Amino acid sequence: MAGCAHPPAALHVAPANPFAMLKSSAVCTVSPAHKAADGSVTVDMKVRSDDGLCAVSLQTDKGTAYPSFGVTTAPEHGKVFIYNYDDHTLVTFTPTMAYAGADVFNATLIQGSGQPRVHLRVTASVDATGVVVPKPIVPAVTAPVPATKGKARTTAHSTRKTATKH
Repeated sequence: MAGCAHPPAALHVAPANPFAMLKSSAVCTVSPAHKAADGSVTVDMKVRSDDGLCAVSLQTDKGTAYPSFGVTTAPEHGKVFIYNYDDHTLVTFTPTMAYAGADVFNATLIQGSGQPRVHLRVTASVDATGVVVPKPIVPAVTAPVPATKGKARTTAHSTRKTATKH
């Protein structure tokens, strides 16, 4: 019964992540964030270009989300989305479908008024193994119908109202 003497562990309750329904890439490996002497942060990412995202989760030195942020250099082969959730700032990258190669993007993370800005650089290695781009369905083109010989009859109708004085 000694096991029953321990108090229950504190339960952390957070609201549901509003972006949890976004598709994650089948391959998403993120290195630990490396903070340089100048305060900049670098992260390496391996991701598949299968129309899914890969996320980097960051916090300030105080263990909170960054109150403000922005993309300073966008990736050439994908899109970046940054948002805060549960005391973390999430930086997501979704590579262009079926792209394979390297990509880089930069963001600025702002800790607060009077605090130094953190410059984030993410280097992504993107592979397209097994990614198949669906071909668009093109409707069949039909030949134009030739005009019939002879004169076509057209009828025009007009309605005119006349004002009468009483």
